[in-house]
Formats: sequence, C-alpha cells, structure tokens
Amino acid sequence: MPDSFYRSLGGGKFESTVHAQGAWNPQEQHMAPISGLLTQCLLEHEPREGLQLSRLSFDILGMIPGGEFQVSTAVVRPGRTIELLEARMESGGRTAIVARAWRLSTQDTSAVAAVEDRRIPGPEEAGPHEGMTAWPGGYIRSLEVRVLPGHRPGRGQVWLRNPYPMLDDRAVPDVVRLVGMMDAANGIASRVPPGGDSWMFPNVDLQIHLHRMPRGEWLGLDTRVTFGEHGVGLTSSVVHDLDGPFGRLEQILTVRKL
Repeated sequence: MPDSFYRSLGGGKFESTVHAQGAWNPQEQHMAPISGLLTQCLLEHEPREGLQLSRLSFDILGMIPGGEFQVSTAVVRPGRTIELLEARMESGGRTAIVARAWRLSTQDTSAVAAVEDRRIPGPEEAGPHEGMTAWPGGYIRSLEVRVLPGHRPGRGQVWLRNPYPMLDDRAVPDVVRLVGMMDAANGIASRVPPGGDSWMFPNVDLQIHLHRMPRGEWLGLDTRVTFGEHGVGLTSSVVHDLDGPFGRLEQILTVRKL
C-alpha cells in the first residue's frame, strides 16, 4: 500500500494513490485531498513573506480522474499587499478543477482581535462515528472520525484526522493537511443516506475563508446541511483546530434522485 495521497512526478505532475480515491466513483479522486494538494501548489508559487492565504475557492468542472495529472499555477492579480493566485488541475487534456486564492498582507491586529464562532468540544470528548462507514472509497477509509454528542442528519460536530502525508517527497504545512480534509464536510451529517436507491448530493465547489492559519493534525467541523426544494443544497461548516475556530467553509450541492 502507498504511504501518501500523492506521488510527485516532477514538473508540476503528480499521481494519485488509492488513499485519494473518491466516494461517488471508484475511478475518480475525492475532492478533499486534491484541494490540499492544490493548496500546497499555491503556497509554493512565488511565495512572499508577509502575505497569508485568506480565501481558497475551488470550482469542480467535472469528474476528477484518478492517476496522473498536471497542476499549473499563476498570479492572476499581483499586488504589494493583496494578491490573487490561480491553480489548474488538468488530466487527459481537460481541466478538472480551477482553484483561486487571495493572499493578504499580515498586520498586528491583536488589539481588536475577536472571534464570534463558538468553540466545539475537543476530540477527546468525541466517540466513534459509524455513519461514515456508509461511504465507499479509499479516501474515506483513510480518515479517523470522532463524533460529538447530538449528531443527527443535517447537523453535526466531528473531528477528523488521517495518518498519510500529502506528498511522498516533502513535508507540507498544517494548513495543507487540514484543507485536505475539509471537503469531507458534505458527508459527515448527510440529510439522507448516500448510495443505494436514495439520493446523490455531490458538491460542485468548495469555498474556504481563513481568519488565521490553523495548526496541528485534527480538523473539527461544526456542520449544517440544507436541501432546498428545487435540487440545490448547501453544506456550511465552521472549521476548528485544537485552538478553536479558524474559518468557515461552504459547498453548493446538486441534489438529485439516483
């Protein structure tokens, strides 16, 4: 078995392993690890001291194929204190994901710093989450999931971590590891069971806003799932590390009968 989500092939080329396998189709990648890898590619592109990743936006343009693929990065909007980056994941001549990231200048704002989101209990107060076993795929199997009391369809609080590094040839910062689990939010408190003769509700994007850089290996998700009446849903989460909330994520869903 491989011991990372991806193998580096050089020149912006990578190969996914079984640990990155998706849940809706065994031939595709799960959005969670590839979003972590794209975050790493954005961090490595023309890094500048004094600028921090503050918003990550991933648009999923279709199936995310497993196997070999290419990532290209560029500065879309250069600036001294505000900068917009873009990364494209391409496979078989097709763009599968477009990621954009705002980098903002860091300042000392400790005198006015405040967080309104409520902190959730830590992973030591959570227990096993059997609900995730309904999801297939290598990525979901890689996760350790702990659920906090009060979990129900459409609303839940869980902690996630996994044992595998993102890349086989280099270490990555904690933000990459944690972003690489965030897309799992859509499955932790499903309004309806996945698969079978039920419903499908894949997300077509992942939007992440960070008010600070996270730390550690544990990702906490305080999640709400909404299904509208006309085929559109929304998964919303406050994201936590062991120090408390550090941002939010949103996923727009296409809800349809299988």
